[in-house]
Amino acid sequence: MINGIHTLDDYDLKGKTVLLREDMNSPLDSGTREPRDITRIKESLPSIKELAEKGARTVVLIHQGNDIEYHSFGSTQPHARIVAQMLGRPVDFVDDVCGPAARARIQALKDGEILMLENVRYMAEEMTLFEAQVRLSPEQQAKTVLVSKLAPLADLYVCDAFAAAHRSQPTLVGMQEVLPSAMGRCLEKEMATLARLLTKPEKPCLFILGGAKIQDAFLIMSSVLENNVADLILTSGLVGQIMLLAKGVSLGQPSFDFIQKKGLEEYIGQAKTILRQFEKRIILPVDVACSIAGVRKEIKVNHLPLDHAVMDIGSESVAEYRRLILGAKTVFFNGPAGVFEKPETELGTKGVLSAIAESKAFSVLGGGDSIAAVNKFKLAKGISYISTGGGALVRFLSGEELPIIKALKKAAMKFPCEKRVLQKQ
Repeated sequence: MINGIHTLDDYDLKGKTVLLREDMNSPLDSGTREPRDITRIKESLPSIKELAEKGARTVVLIHQGNDIEYHSFGSTQPHARIVAQMLGRPVDFVDDVCGPAARARIQALKDGEILMLENVRYMAEEMTLFEAQVRLSPEQQAKTVLVSKLAPLADLYVCDAFAAAHRSQPTLVGMQEVLPSAMGRCLEKEMATLARLLTKPEKPCLFILGGAKIQDAFLIMSSVLENNVADLILTSGLVGQIMLLAKGVSLGQPSFDFIQKKGLEEYIGQAKTILRQFEKRIILPVDVACSIAGVRKEIKVNHLPLDHAVMDIGSESVAEYRRLILGAKTVFFNGPAGVFEKPETELGTKGVLSAIAESKAFSVLGGGDSIAAVNKFKLAKGISYISTGGGALVRFLSGEELPIIKALKKAAMKFPCEKRVLQKQ
């Protein structure tokens, strides 16, 4: 048991049917509908491999995309094929979540076999909109169709889906109400590594916050500054733009229109409050870049506004950020510095990530766009730890106890066990 949560070490797994909830949610190629980045799939392998090798009958539950970002919604059959290729052992797939076909295949499993079910978010109760609007408690989620159909077939539930740890859905928090439960190896590793970043970072500690999901950045920012986790915050992307606006810098109409369109104008007031309290510890870009007919143009902040949208930080900002990064002992990166997908506006993101990879600091990177960027520039080997989490990572670092952590702790109290003994209810 670790931090009040059971692990795989607490159970004799041979011959047991295990419901394993992983997060392999990946960006999909718009044409082939195949995963474009398999980072999360790779991180799921240790738990699957261990369960199979110890003779468990492993049933893998995952989601792919959601009902809000429908472009990434799709079947999990490609994931099953990729897992089989990477493990070098068969992974069966059933085009069903909890209906008769899925239940029959689960009951037919033999020791050491692996079965992946279809996308759990094909079930209404697992959808993001259902979670947001209906808001069932974990106890209520334990009575949903999915849990009531699958849980009676299992001896143990294992949650390994750190990237979905901020979600409250039946396969994430409902199973713990009715089954002995444990965390998988990915979740175990994530919690241990991120606790090191949050509680004992070597100084100086830098947080580099960028990207377009500024809600995440603002969740982290105040917390790590107030708790003296971060010595400095380096800003870029839309985070940096919001901070510049809060300081009274006029970016230009195209950039302001984009911020308004995204509904992010409300964060300017928050940024002003944070700057008043922590201005000396927040580093803003000194120059920015835009794209004019596919050609990069840089301009110093004191020469703004621009008639074109700001799409990257400039060379002087990259140089200053690089200097600070190379002098740091701990670095956390979340969110690209600009539109790294385009050659003319990739300089900021590539420059900052290159400095992190070159530095001797303990470095942590998280978020889907950040992972895509570090893989694009082939710099992953230079990063100490790449987290599978995005929203979950942000909330963990802001000090929030995540729903699946609460659920696993509750299960440990409800289903106590001696080492290597399962107490099926």
